[in-house]
Amino acid sequence: MSENEGATPTPGPADGSEAEANRSAVGGARSVQRPIARQRHVVAVGGGRSGVGKTLLSVNLAVYLAQLGRAVVLCDADPYGSSLHTMLGLHQPPLALPESISEDGFAPVPTSVPGLSLLPITYDRWTVTPRRPSRKSHWTTPLSRVNADYVVFNLGNSTAPASLDVFIEADIKLCVTAPEPPAIEATYRFCRALFARCLRRMFARESFKLRAVERALERLPPLPTPRALVAEIALFDEPVANAAAGVLRTLRPGLIVGKTRLRRDLELGPAMSVLAERFLGLSLDYLGYIEQDDAVWLTARRCRPLLIDAPTSKSARNIERVSRRLLALLAQPERVRHEVAIDSAELQAPMTLYNVLGVQRTASEDEIRRAYKMQREIFREGSLPLTSLVDEEGVRDEQAHIAEAYDTLLDPVRKRTYDQSTFPESVPAESAEKLAVDGPTEDELAQRQAALARTITPETQFTGALIQQAREARGIDIADIAQITKISPLYLRAIEEEDADSLPATVYLRGFLQQVAKTLKLDAGQVTKTYLRRLRAAEQDER
Repeated sequence: MSENEGATPTPGPADGSEAEANRSAVGGARSVQRPIARQRHVVAVGGGRSGVGKTLLSVNLAVYLAQLGRAVVLCDADPYGSSLHTMLGLHQPPLALPESISEDGFAPVPTSVPGLSLLPITYDRWTVTPRRPSRKSHWTTPLSRVNADYVVFNLGNSTAPASLDVFIEADIKLCVTAPEPPAIEATYRFCRALFARCLRRMFARESFKLRAVERALERLPPLPTPRALVAEIALFDEPVANAAAGVLRTLRPGLIVGKTRLRRDLELGPAMSVLAERFLGLSLDYLGYIEQDDAVWLTARRCRPLLIDAPTSKSARNIERVSRRLLALLAQPERVRHEVAIDSAELQAPMTLYNVLGVQRTASEDEIRRAYKMQREIFREGSLPLTSLVDEEGVRDEQAHIAEAYDTLLDPVRKRTYDQSTFPESVPAESAEKLAVDGPTEDELAQRQAALARTITPETQFTGALIQQAREARGIDIADIAQITKISPLYLRAIEEEDADSLPATVYLRGFLQQVAKTLKLDAGQVTKTYLRRLRAAEQDER
């Protein structure tokens, strides 16, 4: 691994010693100086239920960063118990009394991995359990005196205010889930708790704004989605709703799927990202997966980190891939990592058919088909990513919307009509006026299609004129077919005019006829067979 791979450069020990000497020469009388803290990056790992791989990811991510030559501090901030030390070869967790937090002696404990230290855990004398902090300063105060490049927090499955505060303020926020319903539901619930905590922090000193949020929560059922909460807040105070929508848009946790076994499990992360955006309004950045691997169990038994004990295992390579993506995120400027905030009206705007399929307006026919297949798989009955988000009736409604979007966007006439009604600003005034005057009406198109249906039979011999009649009956221009099929308009006109001199070779013409027939909803086999037969007969007559 390269030391400079995606890592942020920090001053080394030599730079600190030179700076210290300069300060001593200038200050004169001052004797002891504390080292200047390095530029520090905080990574928080949380979300989801226990047993999905948060500890595995936290430890091995810290090991990966330490192997790059960085100073890393690993903090076991799981309020329900500590276990990081067992994966680093320590027989007992490093412990400290609560009163030692304010003392200078509260320092990280070195581990067997060079550059990696473990922060001691404060425990309660009476319960002999980790102390549950009520404020994030429980962890940040000791770390303020630590000189490190990276601080990695393992927050466990806690949704306590202190844990959420650490997660919110981290440079990189990671949610770990697994391909099982309890873990997926816990991840979505963590996202809800994260958003609610952001609102409380934002309006903590503005009681009248906080009251608007509380009134909205009182009117909603338990565990409301962030989208529903923003819409309800807008009924009481629109500026507060706009601020809430802005927070929702800029809060982008990373998502990692652990314990994957099946090929379908690898599709869980992208599907959860799509659903979180659609139903929660929260963007989840999918960063990768970690496969289920016996090497994880073996290294845990040997009390050694996975990246050191089994670096060539599948799960170790997965963790390395995720770690490189995290470093790439840290290297991005803040304006690139976060989207521009939007207001509540934009957040609650109805979805277009393009949004339903998750495609752009410029998407090709093949892209629309692939998107339809993916959305149909996500919204199938019993789909894992839908856990706790949509009930059976909602799934049926979404399936109907997906089918409608697919049928509309693949039909050039319906697509054009839909675009004109949904995006009128994108159609020039003169074009809209020309379409209104020159374009056929729906009644005229219906009459043409009825006449065409009476003409076409299983024995129909397709000619260029009949193909042109089928195109006009559907209200499609040659330019529309050229855009869909990527066939030159020159060849399309030659097909309709049966211009043998302008037609391509037979091998290409056969493919062109099949694409045109599919676009016009005709029998591609019959069109190709009868058209080429007539063309060959005409050539023989000329000879």
